[in-house]
Amino acid sequence: YSISAFSRLSKVGIRHPPPLPFIGNLLFFHEGFWENHTKLIMEYGPVCGYYIGRQMFVVVSTPDMIKQILVTDFSNFTNRTKPNLVSKPMLDSILCLRDDRWKYVRSILTSAFSDSKLKEMTPLINQACDVLLCNLKVYADSGKAFDIQRCYSCFTLDVVGSVAFGTEVDSQKNPDDPFVKNCRTFFEMSLFKPLLILILSFPFIMIPLLRILPNKKQKELNRFFIQTIKNAIVFRQQQDAAERRRDFLQWMLDSRHSSDSLAPGCFDVINSSAAPGQNKAPLAGRAPSEKVQQMLTEDEIAGQAFLFLIAGYETTTSTLSFATYLLATNPECQEKLLQEVDEFSTKH
Repeated sequence: YSISAFSRLSKVGIRHPPPLPFIGNLLFFHEGFWENHTKLIMEYGPVCGYYIGRQMFVVVSTPDMIKQILVTDFSNFTNRTKPNLVSKPMLDSILCLRDDRWKYVRSILTSAFSDSKLKEMTPLINQACDVLLCNLKVYADSGKAFDIQRCYSCFTLDVVGSVAFGTEVDSQKNPDDPFVKNCRTFFEMSLFKPLLILILSFPFIMIPLLRILPNKKQKELNRFFIQTIKNAIVFRQQQDAAERRRDFLQWMLDSRHSSDSLAPGCFDVINSSAAPGQNKAPLAGRAPSEKVQQMLTEDEIAGQAFLFLIAGYETTTSTLSFATYLLATNPECQEKLLQEVDEFSTKH
């Protein structure tokens, strides 16, 4: 059992680091994934692999092959790895939906990212920017050093709360707001490392066991995020159409009552000249099969909002923090950027 899973890559000619019994190549990544993926590709070639526990992974790093998978042969690669320990609301997000249901929800989300829809949401983002600038001005006037990452984490949380959950928060001034507290609790939670190794080594025992064992904190968090969305939906339904906020949540609600949400223009259209003779991808301008329920459920709306929180919170906070640090330590670049911003502001 300890090594039986570790022959699949070599059988199909994919090179990989030698795996250890039970845990595979888990220790290869003990310092993080980014540097070690680069090291893996350098040592084992542009198409290589590894094992995390008993699960096999293939790394593809050549643009042509990536295009083959994501465009030409996309119909063979639509679904992600099936999550074992994921629960609602994440379970209803586009990361976990499969087959025709995935295609349908994906088509709706694609149109939510059009220029016109994003422009409608800009005032909400600007509102959070104004709060951020007020908070930063206090620090700037004092002239003292401070942790800018904390300011950015508040800003990002305010934007996600406003745009995806329809909830106005000022997390810097109201750290005890229930939405803020629950978001922070969620991001602070992590698996105990020895437990993670046990899950990877003995999934057939550990996964059913963890599903049975009570996890009160996780259930409370899940309930909170689902209820927040459901409360927002009820509130929107009671409002006049003109009074409703133009945010991501409202766009998803509107799509439930709009035949336009499944117009061909809303789908990703693949350029036929890009790859001659390719199979048509599932999203190439056609609606999903008739069997698919043509409406987003409340759980699915909660799932997409929750995904926004996971995808947009720490990533944006870190990017802004590093960018600001680099500008502060490279004043000549900061000066150049300020000039560009001033020139743009003069024109527009």
